[in-house]
Amino acid sequence: MPDKAAESSEHVDPVMLSLFAARFMSVAEAMGRCLEQTAISVNIKLRLDFSCALFSPTGDLVANAPHLPVHLGSMSFAVRYQIARAKELGEPIEDGDVILANHPAAGGSHLPDITCITPVFGKKGEIIFFTASRGHHADIGGILPGSMPPTSKTLYEEGAQIKSFKLVRKGVYDREALVKLLCDDPAQYAGCSGSRCFRDVESDLHAQIAANRKGVQLIDLLVDEWGLETVQAYMLHIRNNAELAVRNLLREVAERQGSNELWARDYMDDGSPIELRVTIDPEKGSAIFDFEGTGPEVYGNTNCPRSVSHSAIIYCLRAMVSTEIPLNQGCLEPIEVRIPAGSLLDPSDDAAVVGGNVLTSQRVTDVVLKAFKAAAASQGDCNNLTFGRGGQTADGKHVEGFGYYETIAGGSGAGPTWHGTSGVHVAMTNTRITDPETLERNYPVLLRQFSLRPGSGGKGRFNGGNGVVREIEFLNKQIQVSILSERRSYRPFGMEGGGDAQSGRNTWVRHQGDEERKVNLGAKATALMGRLDRIIVETPGGGAWGAPGSEADDEPSKQERHHGARGSLADRAAEQLGA
Repeated sequence: MPDKAAESSEHVDPVMLSLFAARFMSVAEAMGRCLEQTAISVNIKLRLDFSCALFSPTGDLVANAPHLPVHLGSMSFAVRYQIARAKELGEPIEDGDVILANHPAAGGSHLPDITCITPVFGKKGEIIFFTASRGHHADIGGILPGSMPPTSKTLYEEGAQIKSFKLVRKGVYDREALVKLLCDDPAQYAGCSGSRCFRDVESDLHAQIAANRKGVQLIDLLVDEWGLETVQAYMLHIRNNAELAVRNLLREVAERQGSNELWARDYMDDGSPIELRVTIDPEKGSAIFDFEGTGPEVYGNTNCPRSVSHSAIIYCLRAMVSTEIPLNQGCLEPIEVRIPAGSLLDPSDDAAVVGGNVLTSQRVTDVVLKAFKAAAASQGDCNNLTFGRGGQTADGKHVEGFGYYETIAGGSGAGPTWHGTSGVHVAMTNTRITDPETLERNYPVLLRQFSLRPGSGGKGRFNGGNGVVREIEFLNKQIQVSILSERRSYRPFGMEGGGDAQSGRNTWVRHQGDEERKVNLGAKATALMGRLDRIIVETPGGGAWGAPGSEADDEPSKQERHHGARGSLADRAAEQLGA
Protein backbone atom coordinates (compact mmCIF):
# COMPACT_ATOMS: atom_id res chain seq x y z
CA MET A 1 0.00 0.00 0.00
CA PRO A 2 1.50 3.39 -0.98
CA ASP A 3 2.22 6.04 1.57
CA LYS A 4 -0.69 8.44 1.09
CA ALA A 5 0.88 11.07 3.30
CA ALA A 6 3.81 11.38 0.92
CA GLU A 7 1.49 12.20 -1.96
CA SER A 8 0.41 15.72 -1.15
CA SER A 9 -0.52 18.39 -3.65
CA GLU A 10 2.87 20.01 -2.96
CA HIS A 11 4.95 17.01 -4.04
CA VAL A 12 5.10 15.75 -7.61
CA ASP A 13 6.88 12.46 -8.18
CA PRO A 14 7.64 12.12 -11.93
CA VAL A 15 7.24 8.34 -11.76
CA MET A 16 3.87 8.72 -10.06
CA LEU A 17 2.91 11.38 -12.61
CA SER A 18 3.54 8.92 -15.42
CA LEU A 19 1.78 6.15 -13.53
CA PHE A 20 -1.40 8.15 -12.96
CA ALA A 21 -1.43 9.44 -16.52
CA ALA A 22 -1.42 5.82 -17.68
CA ARG A 23 -4.00 4.76 -15.10
CA PHE A 24 -6.43 7.54 -16.03
CA MET A 25 -6.02 6.76 -19.71
CA SER A 26 -6.53 3.05 -19.07
CA VAL A 27 -9.92 3.85 -17.54
CA ALA A 28 -11.02 5.56 -20.76
CA GLU A 29 -9.56 2.74 -22.85
CA ALA A 30 -11.45 0.13 -20.86
CA MET A 31 -14.63 2.13 -21.34
CA GLY A 32 -13.99 2.12 -25.08
CA ARG A 33 -13.45 -1.64 -25.19
CA CYS A 34 -16.66 -2.18 -23.26
CA LEU A 35 -18.59 0.07 -25.67
CA GLU A 36 -17.11 -1.62 -28.74
CA GLN A 37 -17.94 -5.09 -27.44
CA THR A 38 -21.52 -4.37 -26.35
CA ALA A 39 -22.75 -2.05 -29.13
CA ILE A 40 -24.61 -3.59 -32.10
CA SER A 41 -24.45 -0.93 -34.83
CA VAL A 42 -21.89 -0.91 -37.64
CA ASN A 43 -21.17 2.72 -36.74
CA ILE A 44 -20.06 2.09 -33.18
CA LYS A 45 -19.09 -1.58 -33.04
CA LEU A 46 -17.13 -1.79 -36.30
CA ARG A 47 -16.35 1.75 -37.47
CA LEU A 48 -15.49 2.79 -33.89
CA ASP A 49 -17.22 6.15 -34.27
CA PHE A 50 -17.23 6.87 -30.55
CA SER A 51 -15.14 8.41 -27.79
CA CYS A 52 -14.77 7.81 -24.05
CA ALA A 53 -13.19 10.11 -21.51
CA LEU A 54 -12.83 10.97 -17.85
CA PHE A 55 -13.67 14.41 -16.42
CA SER A 56 -13.04 16.29 -13.18
CA PRO A 57 -15.88 17.33 -10.85
CA THR A 58 -15.91 20.72 -12.64
CA GLY A 59 -16.11 19.15 -16.11
CA ASP A 60 -12.46 19.54 -17.18
CA LEU A 61 -11.07 16.80 -19.43
CA VAL A 62 -8.73 14.64 -17.36
CA ALA A 63 -7.87 11.81 -19.72
CA ASN A 64 -9.15 10.11 -22.81
CA ALA A 65 -8.56 7.08 -24.94
CA PRO A 66 -7.18 7.66 -28.47
CA HIS A 67 -10.60 7.98 -30.06
CA LEU A 68 -12.00 10.95 -32.05
CA PRO A 69 -10.34 14.36 -31.56
CA VAL A 70 -13.52 16.18 -32.65
CA HIS A 71 -15.34 14.58 -29.71
CA LEU A 72 -12.70 14.87 -27.04
CA GLY A 73 -12.20 18.61 -27.00
CA SER A 74 -15.91 19.36 -27.06
CA MET A 75 -17.15 16.80 -24.51
CA SER A 76 -15.99 18.94 -21.60
CA PHE A 77 -18.45 21.61 -22.81
CA ALA A 78 -21.21 19.00 -22.56
CA VAL A 79 -20.28 17.97 -19.02
CA ARG A 80 -19.95 21.59 -17.87
CA TYR A 81 -23.34 22.43 -19.37
CA GLN A 82 -25.03 19.71 -17.30
CA ILE A 83 -23.26 20.85 -14.13
CA ALA A 84 -24.34 24.46 -14.68
CA ARG A 85 -27.89 23.47 -15.62
CA ALA A 86 -28.31 21.33 -12.52
CA LYS A 87 -27.10 24.20 -10.33
CA GLU A 88 -29.31 26.76 -12.06
CA LEU A 89 -32.48 24.65 -11.82
CA GLY A 90 -31.76 23.33 -8.36
CA GLU A 91 -31.99 19.74 -9.63
CA PRO A 92 -28.86 18.01 -8.36
CA ILE A 93 -27.08 15.29 -10.30
CA GLU A 94 -27.55 12.21 -8.13
CA ASP A 95 -26.03 8.79 -7.75
CA GLY A 96 -27.55 6.46 -10.34
CA ASP A 97 -28.25 9.24 -12.87
CA VAL A 98 -27.24 9.00 -16.52
CA ILE A 99 -27.70 12.17 -18.58
CA LEU A 100 -28.08 12.32 -22.36
CA ALA A 101 -27.38 15.37 -24.55
CA ASN A 102 -26.63 16.08 -28.20
CA HIS A 103 -27.66 19.72 -28.76
CA PRO A 104 -24.87 22.08 -29.97
CA ALA A 105 -25.89 24.63 -27.32
CA ALA A 106 -25.28 21.92 -24.71
CA GLY A 107 -21.76 21.13 -25.88
CA GLY A 108 -22.79 18.77 -28.66
CA SER A 109 -20.89 18.35 -31.91
CA HIS A 110 -23.77 17.38 -34.21
CA LEU A 111 -27.05 15.67 -33.41
CA PRO A 112 -26.16 12.04 -34.32
CA ASP A 113 -23.39 12.24 -31.68
CA ILE A 114 -25.21 11.51 -28.43
CA THR A 115 -23.25 12.05 -25.22
CA CYS A 116 -23.91 9.87 -22.19
CA ILE A 117 -22.70 11.37 -18.86
CA THR A 118 -22.44 9.50 -15.55
CA PRO A 119 -21.33 10.99 -12.21
CA VAL A 120 -18.84 9.21 -9.96
CA PHE A 121 -19.57 9.71 -6.26
CA GLY A 122 -17.12 9.53 -3.38
CA LYS A 123 -17.68 7.98 0.01
CA LYS A 124 -18.84 11.32 1.43
CA GLY A 125 -21.57 11.66 -1.18
CA GLU A 126 -19.78 14.24 -3.33
CA ILE A 127 -19.10 14.01 -7.07
CA ILE A 128 -15.41 13.19 -7.56
CA PHE A 129 -15.33 12.53 -11.32
CA PHE A 130 -17.56 12.15 -14.37
CA THR A 131 -17.33 9.44 -16.98
CA ALA A 132 -18.71 10.19 -20.43
CA SER A 133 -19.07 8.50 -23.81
CA ARG A 134 -20.13 9.97 -27.12
CA GLY A 135 -21.30 7.76 -29.99
CA HIS A 136 -22.44 8.50 -33.52
CA HIS A 137 -25.84 6.83 -33.92
CA ALA A 138 -27.13 5.36 -37.17
CA ASP A 139 -30.36 7.37 -37.38
CA ILE A 140 -31.99 9.80 -34.97
CA GLY A 141 -34.63 11.08 -37.38
CA GLY A 142 -34.72 14.20 -39.51
CA ILE A 143 -35.38 14.73 -43.21
CA LEU A 144 -33.17 11.93 -44.58
CA PRO A 145 -32.06 8.41 -43.56
CA GLY A 146 -28.77 8.43 -41.68
CA SER A 147 -29.45 11.83 -40.08
CA MET A 148 -26.60 13.47 -42.03
CA PRO A 149 -28.63 15.48 -44.55
CA PRO A 150 -26.50 17.50 -46.98
CA THR A 151 -29.42 19.86 -47.64
CA SER A 152 -30.44 20.79 -44.08
CA LYS A 153 -30.91 24.49 -43.32
CA THR A 154 -32.20 24.33 -39.72
CA LEU A 155 -31.33 22.13 -36.76
CA TYR A 156 -34.69 20.35 -36.53
CA GLU A 157 -34.15 18.87 -40.01
CA GLU A 158 -31.18 16.93 -38.63
CA GLY A 159 -33.10 14.84 -36.08
CA ALA A 160 -33.78 14.60 -32.36
CA GLN A 161 -32.57 17.50 -30.21
CA ILE A 162 -31.66 16.81 -26.58
CA LYS A 163 -30.23 19.47 -24.29
CA SER A 164 -30.57 17.51 -21.07
CA PHE A 165 -32.42 14.28 -20.37
CA LYS A 166 -31.96 11.85 -17.50
CA LEU A 167 -32.26 8.54 -19.32
CA VAL A 168 -31.57 6.87 -16.00
CA ARG A 169 -32.76 8.64 -12.85
CA LYS A 170 -31.51 7.14 -9.58
CA GLY A 171 -31.09 3.83 -11.33
CA VAL A 172 -34.50 3.82 -13.06
CA TYR A 173 -34.45 3.63 -16.88
CA ASP A 174 -36.98 5.90 -18.66
CA ARG A 175 -37.72 4.18 -21.99
CA GLU A 176 -41.03 5.95 -22.57
CA ALA A 177 -39.41 9.39 -22.54
CA LEU A 178 -36.61 8.14 -24.82
CA VAL A 179 -39.15 6.98 -27.41
CA LYS A 180 -40.78 10.41 -27.30
CA LEU A 181 -37.45 12.22 -27.76
CA LEU A 182 -36.15 10.05 -30.59
CA CYS A 183 -39.32 9.03 -32.43
CA ASP A 184 -42.25 11.32 -31.67
CA ASP A 185 -40.67 14.77 -31.30
CA PRO A 186 -38.60 14.81 -34.54
CA ALA A 187 -41.64 13.61 -36.56
CA GLN A 188 -43.64 16.72 -35.58
CA TYR A 189 -41.74 18.86 -38.08
CA ALA A 190 -42.84 19.03 -41.70
CA GLY A 191 -40.93 16.63 -43.92
CA CYS A 192 -39.18 15.01 -40.95
CA SER A 193 -39.26 11.56 -39.43
CA GLY A 194 -38.44 10.03 -36.10
CA SER A 195 -35.63 7.50 -35.75
CA ARG A 196 -35.85 4.92 -38.54
CA CYS A 197 -34.12 2.24 -36.43
CA PHE A 198 -34.96 3.07 -32.81
CA ARG A 199 -34.07 -0.37 -31.50
CA ASP A 200 -30.49 -0.06 -32.77
CA VAL A 201 -30.11 3.39 -31.23
CA GLU A 202 -31.52 2.21 -27.91
CA SER A 203 -29.20 -0.80 -27.84
CA ASP A 204 -26.18 1.41 -28.48
CA LEU A 205 -27.26 3.78 -25.72
CA HIS A 206 -27.38 0.79 -23.37
CA ALA A 207 -23.81 0.04 -24.45
CA GLN A 208 -22.78 3.62 -23.64
CA ILE A 209 -24.39 3.34 -20.20
CA ALA A 210 -22.45 0.11 -19.60
CA ALA A 211 -19.20 1.74 -20.75
CA ASN A 212 -19.70 4.65 -18.37
CA ARG A 213 -20.44 2.23 -15.56
CA LYS A 214 -17.20 0.40 -16.32
CA GLY A 215 -15.38 3.70 -15.90
CA VAL A 216 -17.09 4.33 -12.56
CA GLN A 217 -16.01 0.91 -11.27
CA LEU A 218 -12.40 1.46 -12.29
CA ILE A 219 -12.27 4.92 -10.70
CA ASP A 220 -13.67 3.44 -7.49
CA LEU A 221 -10.88 0.85 -7.51
CA LEU A 222 -8.26 3.54 -8.15
CA VAL A 223 -9.54 5.65 -5.25
CA ASP A 224 -9.63 2.60 -2.96
CA GLU A 225 -6.03 1.84 -3.86
CA TRP A 226 -4.50 5.31 -3.57
CA GLY A 227 -6.97 7.47 -1.70
CA LEU A 228 -9.06 10.31 -3.10
CA GLU A 229 -6.61 13.05 -2.10
CA THR A 230 -3.73 11.45 -4.00
CA VAL A 231 -5.84 10.62 -7.06
CA GLN A 232 -7.22 14.14 -7.39
CA ALA A 233 -3.82 15.71 -6.64
CA TYR A 234 -2.25 13.86 -9.55
CA MET A 235 -5.22 14.71 -11.72
CA LEU A 236 -4.19 18.37 -11.24
CA HIS A 237 -0.48 17.62 -11.69
CA ILE A 238 -1.17 15.95 -15.05
CA ARG A 239 -3.17 18.96 -16.21
CA ASN A 240 -0.41 21.33 -15.05
CA ASN A 241 2.17 19.26 -16.92
CA ALA A 242 0.15 19.53 -20.15
CA GLU A 243 -0.21 23.27 -19.62
CA LEU A 244 3.56 23.66 -19.21
CA ALA A 245 4.21 21.69 -22.40
CA VAL A 246 1.92 23.95 -24.42
CA ARG A 247 3.43 27.12 -22.93
CA ASN A 248 6.89 25.89 -23.95
CA LEU A 249 5.58 25.10 -27.43
CA LEU A 250 4.25 28.64 -27.86
CA ARG A 251 7.58 30.13 -26.78
CA GLU A 252 9.45 27.90 -29.23
CA VAL A 253 7.14 28.83 -32.11
CA ALA A 254 7.54 32.56 -31.47
CA GLU A 255 11.32 32.18 -31.40
CA ARG A 256 11.47 29.94 -34.48
CA GLN A 257 9.26 32.18 -36.61
CA GLY A 258 10.81 35.38 -35.29
CA SER A 259 7.37 36.86 -34.65
CA ASN A 260 4.71 36.92 -31.98
CA GLU A 261 1.98 37.24 -34.62
CA LEU A 262 0.83 34.25 -36.67
CA TRP A 263 -1.85 34.49 -39.33
CA ALA A 264 -3.69 32.20 -41.75
CA ARG A 265 -6.84 32.09 -43.84
CA ASP A 266 -8.59 29.41 -45.86
CA TYR A 267 -11.99 29.02 -47.47
CA MET A 268 -14.90 26.62 -47.42
CA ASP A 269 -16.23 25.47 -50.79
CA ASP A 270 -19.02 28.07 -50.60
CA GLY A 271 -16.41 30.82 -50.28
CA SER A 272 -16.83 31.39 -46.53
CA PRO A 273 -13.46 32.47 -45.09
CA ILE A 274 -12.01 31.07 -41.87
CA GLU A 275 -9.38 33.51 -40.63
CA LEU A 276 -7.14 33.15 -37.60
CA ARG A 277 -4.65 35.49 -35.94
CA VAL A 278 -2.55 34.05 -33.12
CA THR A 279 -0.87 36.53 -30.78
CA ILE A 280 1.76 34.91 -28.56
CA ASP A 281 3.10 36.30 -25.29
CA PRO A 282 6.54 34.62 -25.03
CA GLU A 283 7.06 35.67 -21.42
CA LYS A 284 3.91 33.98 -20.19
CA GLY A 285 3.87 31.26 -22.83
CA SER A 286 0.25 32.17 -23.62
CA ALA A 287 -1.61 33.02 -26.80
CA ILE A 288 -4.81 34.56 -28.12
CA PHE A 289 -6.51 32.67 -30.96
CA ASP A 290 -8.68 35.31 -32.66
CA PHE A 291 -11.01 34.23 -35.48
CA GLU A 292 -12.07 37.78 -36.38
CA GLY A 293 -12.59 37.89 -40.14
CA THR A 294 -14.33 34.52 -40.29
CA GLY A 295 -17.49 34.53 -42.40
CA PRO A 296 -21.03 34.76 -40.99
CA GLU A 297 -23.36 31.87 -40.20
CA VAL A 298 -24.40 30.17 -43.43
CA TYR A 299 -27.80 29.11 -44.75
CA GLY A 300 -26.70 25.51 -44.76
CA ASN A 301 -25.22 22.99 -42.36
CA THR A 302 -21.50 23.80 -42.28
CA ASN A 303 -21.98 26.01 -39.21
CA CYS A 304 -19.58 24.84 -36.51
CA PRO A 305 -20.43 24.89 -32.77
CA ARG A 306 -17.95 26.74 -30.53
CA SER A 307 -17.11 23.52 -28.71
CA VAL A 308 -15.98 21.89 -31.95
CA SER A 309 -13.64 24.80 -32.75
CA HIS A 310 -12.05 24.25 -29.35
CA SER A 311 -11.66 20.57 -30.24
CA ALA A 312 -9.72 21.52 -33.36
CA ILE A 313 -7.44 23.85 -31.39
CA ILE A 314 -6.69 21.39 -28.59
CA TYR A 315 -5.99 18.67 -31.17
CA CYS A 316 -3.52 20.87 -33.07
CA LEU A 317 -1.71 21.93 -29.90
CA ARG A 318 -1.43 18.34 -28.74
CA ALA A 319 -0.19 17.25 -32.16
CA MET A 320 2.55 19.90 -32.18
CA VAL A 321 3.82 19.09 -28.67
CA SER A 322 6.64 16.58 -29.01
CA THR A 323 6.65 15.40 -25.38
CA GLU A 324 4.51 12.56 -24.10
CA ILE A 325 1.52 14.18 -22.40
CA PRO A 326 -2.12 13.16 -22.21
CA LEU A 327 -4.55 15.32 -24.13
CA ASN A 328 -6.43 17.13 -21.37
CA GLN A 329 -7.79 20.50 -20.34
CA GLY A 330 -4.34 21.76 -19.45
CA CYS A 331 -3.57 22.07 -23.17
CA LEU A 332 -6.07 24.94 -23.39
CA GLU A 333 -5.12 26.72 -20.17
CA PRO A 334 -2.62 29.08 -21.88
CA ILE A 335 -5.07 29.83 -24.69
CA GLU A 336 -7.75 32.50 -25.00
CA VAL A 337 -10.11 31.77 -27.89
CA ARG A 338 -12.02 34.64 -29.47
CA ILE A 339 -14.78 33.77 -31.94
CA PRO A 340 -17.09 36.46 -33.37
CA ALA A 341 -20.70 35.92 -32.32
CA GLY A 342 -22.96 35.02 -35.23
CA SER A 343 -20.07 33.75 -37.31
CA LEU A 344 -19.67 30.38 -39.00
CA LEU A 345 -17.86 29.22 -35.83
CA ASP A 346 -20.47 30.54 -33.38
CA PRO A 347 -23.88 30.11 -35.03
CA SER A 348 -27.34 30.62 -33.55
CA ASP A 349 -28.98 27.82 -31.57
CA ASP A 350 -31.29 26.74 -34.40
CA ALA A 351 -28.66 26.76 -37.15
CA ALA A 352 -27.95 23.49 -38.95
CA VAL A 353 -24.56 22.07 -37.88
CA VAL A 354 -24.32 18.49 -39.13
CA GLY A 355 -21.59 19.43 -41.60
CA GLY A 356 -19.79 21.79 -39.23
CA ASN A 357 -18.67 18.90 -37.07
CA VAL A 358 -17.25 16.81 -39.91
CA LEU A 359 -16.25 19.44 -42.49
CA THR A 360 -15.66 22.87 -40.95
CA SER A 361 -13.73 21.35 -38.05
CA GLN A 362 -11.26 19.96 -40.59
CA ARG A 363 -10.84 23.40 -42.13
CA VAL A 364 -10.21 24.97 -38.72
CA THR A 365 -7.49 22.35 -38.20
CA ASP A 366 -5.87 23.21 -41.53
CA VAL A 367 -5.95 26.91 -40.69
CA VAL A 368 -4.36 26.44 -37.25
CA LEU A 369 -1.57 24.25 -38.64
CA LYS A 370 -1.04 26.73 -41.49
CA ALA A 371 -0.65 29.61 -39.04
CA PHE A 372 1.97 27.64 -37.10
CA LYS A 373 3.67 26.54 -40.36
CA ALA A 374 3.42 22.98 -39.09
CA ALA A 375 2.05 21.06 -42.09
CA ALA A 376 0.39 21.42 -45.47
CA ALA A 377 -3.36 20.91 -45.70
CA SER A 378 -4.75 17.42 -45.44
CA GLN A 379 -7.86 16.39 -47.36
CA GLY A 380 -9.86 18.71 -45.08
CA ASP A 381 -12.91 16.54 -45.29
CA CYS A 382 -14.62 13.44 -43.92
CA ASN A 383 -16.46 12.56 -47.16
CA ASN A 384 -19.65 11.66 -45.32
CA LEU A 385 -21.69 9.08 -47.22
CA THR A 386 -25.12 8.00 -45.98
CA PHE A 387 -27.83 5.84 -47.45
CA GLY A 388 -31.01 4.19 -46.24
CA ARG A 389 -34.76 4.05 -46.40
CA GLY A 390 -37.86 4.18 -44.21
CA GLY A 391 -39.31 6.84 -41.95
CA GLN A 392 -42.45 8.95 -42.11
CA THR A 393 -44.67 8.41 -45.16
CA ALA A 394 -46.87 11.04 -46.81
CA ASP A 395 -49.92 9.80 -44.90
CA GLY A 396 -48.15 10.07 -41.55
CA LYS A 397 -47.33 6.39 -41.03
CA HIS A 398 -43.91 5.35 -39.76
CA VAL A 399 -42.06 2.71 -41.77
CA GLU A 400 -39.19 0.96 -40.02
CA GLY A 401 -36.06 1.16 -42.12
CA PHE A 402 -32.33 1.61 -41.79
CA GLY A 403 -29.63 4.21 -42.08
CA TYR A 404 -25.97 3.64 -42.92
CA TYR A 405 -23.15 6.15 -42.47
CA GLU A 406 -19.45 6.12 -43.20
CA THR A 407 -16.58 8.55 -43.53
CA ILE A 408 -14.10 7.97 -46.33
CA ALA A 409 -10.34 8.42 -46.12
CA GLY A 410 -8.15 10.78 -48.14
CA GLY A 411 -4.61 12.11 -48.19
CA SER A 412 -2.73 13.75 -45.32
CA GLY A 413 -0.54 16.79 -45.78
CA ALA A 414 3.24 16.70 -45.98
CA GLY A 415 5.50 18.53 -43.52
CA PRO A 416 9.05 19.84 -43.16
CA THR A 417 10.55 16.33 -42.91
CA TRP A 418 7.89 13.90 -44.06
CA HIS A 419 5.70 12.84 -46.95
CA GLY A 420 1.95 12.70 -46.48
CA THR A 421 0.14 9.39 -46.10
CA SER A 422 -2.28 8.04 -48.69
CA GLY A 423 -5.76 6.76 -47.88
CA VAL A 424 -6.06 7.68 -44.19
CA HIS A 425 -8.58 9.33 -41.92
CA VAL A 426 -6.95 12.56 -40.81
CA ALA A 427 -7.17 15.22 -38.10
CA MET A 428 -10.60 15.42 -36.45
CA THR A 429 -11.74 11.95 -37.42
CA ASN A 430 -10.12 8.72 -36.32
CA THR A 431 -12.66 6.10 -37.37
CA ARG A 432 -12.41 2.96 -39.40
CA ILE A 433 -14.25 2.29 -42.63
CA THR A 434 -16.60 -0.66 -42.88
CA ASP A 435 -14.96 -3.73 -44.38
CA PRO A 436 -16.45 -5.05 -47.65
CA GLU A 437 -17.81 -8.28 -46.18
CA THR A 438 -19.72 -6.50 -43.42
CA LEU A 439 -20.98 -3.79 -45.77
CA GLU A 440 -22.31 -6.24 -48.35
CA ARG A 441 -23.74 -8.67 -45.77
CA ASN A 442 -25.72 -6.04 -43.89
CA TYR A 443 -26.89 -3.71 -46.67
CA PRO A 444 -28.24 -4.11 -50.24
CA VAL A 445 -25.03 -2.91 -51.89
CA LEU A 446 -22.00 -4.14 -53.77
CA LEU A 447 -18.60 -2.52 -53.22
CA ARG A 448 -17.29 -2.19 -56.78
CA GLN A 449 -14.04 -0.38 -56.03
CA PHE A 450 -12.01 0.84 -53.09
CA SER A 451 -8.55 1.94 -54.13
CA LEU A 452 -6.01 4.73 -53.88
CA ARG A 453 -6.41 7.67 -56.26
CA PRO A 454 -3.01 8.06 -57.99
CA GLY A 455 -1.75 11.59 -58.55
CA SER A 456 -4.23 13.27 -56.22
CA GLY A 457 -1.61 14.30 -53.66
CA GLY A 458 0.38 17.50 -54.08
CA LYS A 459 3.90 17.31 -55.53
CA GLY A 460 6.91 18.88 -53.86
CA ARG A 461 10.06 18.26 -51.87
CA PHE A 462 7.79 16.10 -49.71
CA ASN A 463 4.66 14.89 -51.46
CA GLY A 464 1.16 14.94 -50.07
CA GLY A 465 -0.73 11.70 -49.62
CA ASN A 466 -3.18 10.44 -52.25
CA GLY A 467 -6.93 10.26 -51.78
CA VAL A 468 -9.05 7.19 -52.49
CA VAL A 469 -11.79 6.05 -54.88
CA ARG A 470 -14.82 4.35 -53.36
CA GLU A 471 -17.53 3.04 -55.68
CA ILE A 472 -20.73 1.50 -54.35
CA GLU A 473 -23.51 -0.12 -56.39
CA PHE A 474 -27.07 -0.32 -55.01
CA LEU A 475 -28.98 -3.57 -55.44
CA ASN A 476 -32.46 -2.41 -54.37
CA LYS A 477 -34.79 0.23 -55.75
CA GLN A 478 -35.32 3.60 -54.09
CA ILE A 479 -32.35 3.88 -51.78
CA GLN A 480 -31.86 7.45 -50.57
CA VAL A 481 -28.17 8.25 -50.96
CA SER A 482 -26.53 11.41 -49.61
CA ILE A 483 -23.04 12.83 -49.78
CA LEU A 484 -21.82 15.61 -47.50
CA SER A 485 -18.30 16.66 -48.45
CA GLU A 486 -15.84 19.53 -48.92
CA ARG A 487 -12.70 20.36 -50.91
CA ARG A 488 -14.62 19.92 -54.16
CA SER A 489 -13.87 23.54 -55.15
CA TYR A 490 -10.90 24.77 -53.09
CA ARG A 491 -7.93 22.42 -53.30
CA PRO A 492 -5.92 21.38 -50.20
CA PHE A 493 -3.01 23.81 -50.14
CA GLY A 494 0.70 23.07 -50.19
CA MET A 495 3.22 24.90 -48.01
CA GLU A 496 6.62 26.50 -48.59
CA GLY A 497 6.34 26.12 -52.36
CA GLY A 498 4.76 22.68 -52.31
CA GLY A 499 2.00 21.90 -54.79
CA ASP A 500 -1.70 21.84 -53.97
CA ALA A 501 -3.54 18.50 -53.92
CA GLN A 502 -6.38 17.54 -56.23
CA SER A 503 -9.88 18.38 -55.07
CA GLY A 504 -12.49 15.63 -54.70
CA ARG A 505 -15.39 14.62 -56.92
CA ASN A 506 -18.72 12.80 -56.39
CA THR A 507 -20.34 11.06 -59.35
CA TRP A 508 -23.73 9.36 -59.72
CA VAL A 509 -23.69 6.64 -62.37
CA ARG A 510 -27.32 6.23 -63.45
CA HIS A 511 -28.28 2.84 -64.87
CA GLN A 512 -30.90 3.30 -67.60
CA GLY A 513 -31.62 0.15 -69.52
CA ASP A 514 -28.47 -0.85 -71.39
CA GLU A 515 -26.95 2.60 -70.95
CA GLU A 516 -25.20 4.43 -68.15
CA ARG A 517 -25.13 8.17 -67.59
CA LYS A 518 -22.71 9.99 -65.30
CA VAL A 519 -23.91 12.95 -63.23
CA ASN A 520 -21.68 15.18 -61.08
CA LEU A 521 -23.40 15.42 -57.69
CA GLY A 522 -21.30 18.32 -56.42
CA ALA A 523 -20.08 18.54 -52.85
CA LYS A 524 -23.42 18.23 -51.06
CA ALA A 525 -26.34 16.35 -52.57
CA THR A 526 -28.97 13.67 -52.02
CA ALA A 527 -30.57 11.43 -54.62
CA LEU A 528 -33.06 8.57 -54.73
CA MET A 529 -31.01 5.93 -56.49
CA GLY A 530 -32.38 2.98 -58.39
CA ARG A 531 -31.29 -0.62 -58.73
CA LEU A 532 -27.77 -0.92 -60.21
CA ASP A 533 -27.11 2.81 -59.82
CA ARG A 534 -23.66 3.60 -58.42
CA ILE A 535 -21.99 6.40 -56.51
CA ILE A 536 -18.28 7.05 -57.02
CA VAL A 537 -16.57 9.16 -54.35
CA GLU A 538 -13.08 10.39 -55.25
CA THR A 539 -11.55 12.00 -52.19
CA PRO A 540 -8.98 14.84 -52.05
CA GLY A 541 -5.29 14.31 -51.48
CA GLY A 542 -2.98 16.20 -49.14
CA GLY A 543 -0.83 19.21 -49.97
CA ALA A 544 2.94 18.99 -50.52
CA TRP A 545 5.72 20.73 -48.58
CA GLY A 546 8.53 22.57 -50.33
CA ALA A 547 9.19 23.06 -54.02
CA PRO A 548 10.44 19.99 -55.91
CA GLY A 549 14.22 19.73 -55.59
CA SER A 550 14.45 22.27 -52.76
CA GLU A 551 16.59 21.70 -49.70
CA ALA A 552 14.91 20.44 -46.50
CA ASP A 553 16.02 21.12 -42.98
CA ASP A 554 16.08 17.41 -42.20
CA GLU A 555 15.94 14.38 -44.44
CA PRO A 556 13.22 11.88 -43.46
CA SER A 557 14.41 8.51 -42.32
CA LYS A 558 14.00 5.46 -44.54
CA GLN A 559 11.12 4.40 -42.33
CA GLU A 560 9.40 7.77 -42.79
CA ARG A 561 9.91 7.58 -46.56
CA HIS A 562 8.40 4.10 -46.64
CA HIS A 563 5.47 4.75 -44.33
CA GLY A 564 4.69 8.27 -45.52
CA ALA A 565 3.47 10.29 -42.55
CA ARG A 566 4.60 7.77 -39.94
CA GLY A 567 6.61 10.58 -38.39
CA SER A 568 4.09 13.21 -39.42
CA LEU A 569 1.98 15.52 -37.36
CA ALA A 570 -1.23 13.64 -38.18
CA ASP A 571 0.13 10.21 -37.32
CA ARG A 572 1.92 11.41 -34.19
CA ALA A 573 -1.33 12.90 -32.94
CA ALA A 574 -3.25 9.72 -33.68
CA GLU A 575 -0.69 7.61 -31.83
CA GLN A 576 -0.18 9.93 -28.87
CA LEU A 577 -3.70 11.31 -28.46
CA GLY A 578 -4.18 9.31 -25.33
CA ALA A 579 -0.51 8.98 -24.40
